[in-house]
Amino acid sequence: MTRQRILVTGAAGRIGRELRPRLARTGRTLRLLDIAEIRPPAPGEDAEAVRASFTDPEAIGAACRDVDAVLHLGGLAGEAPWERIAETNIGGTLRVLEAAHQQGVPRVVLASSIHAAGFHTRDDTVDGFLPADVPPRPDTYYGVGKAAGEALGSLYHSRFGIDVTCLRIGAFRPRPLTPEDLAVWLSPGDAARLVEACLSAGPAGFRVLWGISGNTRRWWSLAEAEAVGYRPEDDAERYAAAVLGTTAYDPAQPRNHRVGGGFCTMPLG
Repeated sequence: MTRQRILVTGAAGRIGRELRPRLARTGRTLRLLDIAEIRPPAPGEDAEAVRASFTDPEAIGAACRDVDAVLHLGGLAGEAPWERIAETNIGGTLRVLEAAHQQGVPRVVLASSIHAAGFHTRDDTVDGFLPADVPPRPDTYYGVGKAAGEALGSLYHSRFGIDVTCLRIGAFRPRPLTPEDLAVWLSPGDAARLVEACLSAGPAGFRVLWGISGNTRRWWSLAEAEAVGYRPEDDAERYAAAVLGTTAYDPAQPRNHRVGGGFCTMPLG
């Protein structure tokens, strides 16, 4: 059996920690990269820890050697001053894609965000669902950074043939916490299922997919993700009573009507 090696950037982050055990497979090595401390591999765990920054061209170039795919989770996880967004989320994503190209990595999965399209609303839906490939309408500098990452992914696919999938991730957490989460929640288990689908999708292409669980109240289309094999198993509805209490769910409220919810009105930077 040929061993598969996957580089995971941002492996010590919130999503990376949850996906690490869920992506473990016989015949697969996870190369875990983060500037923060990474938990050492446990006995029997097929993992390699790399303490480095993906914004360092030499470090990310070395980390991309002999890997079959890159899962790029690293970066600032929320709104920040423009200079930091530009350096880390845009410049860093460029370095990851360039390293993948230079090292001959055939597949990259990029963690984008719903905030790349945050100003789209329910009025933009088609038959009740918002297509995954709607044009960017970022709601913050953070959203701009994610939209730029998608554009870079498109460039590196078109120029060099790398299979690139951008995941517009919703509210990733163990369980939904707010009313808007009931529509846009992504469970850790479904996140792993979505990534696995992207790692085996073919033929090589460029895709933008919503990173959302199979939520009863969702208005994001999963047809595009299902076309590459994603089969969500979780639904935020099981938590609805606990989340809402005696509060009614109002789809017309801005936080439930806009993709970006409260990000659309927060201060920039």
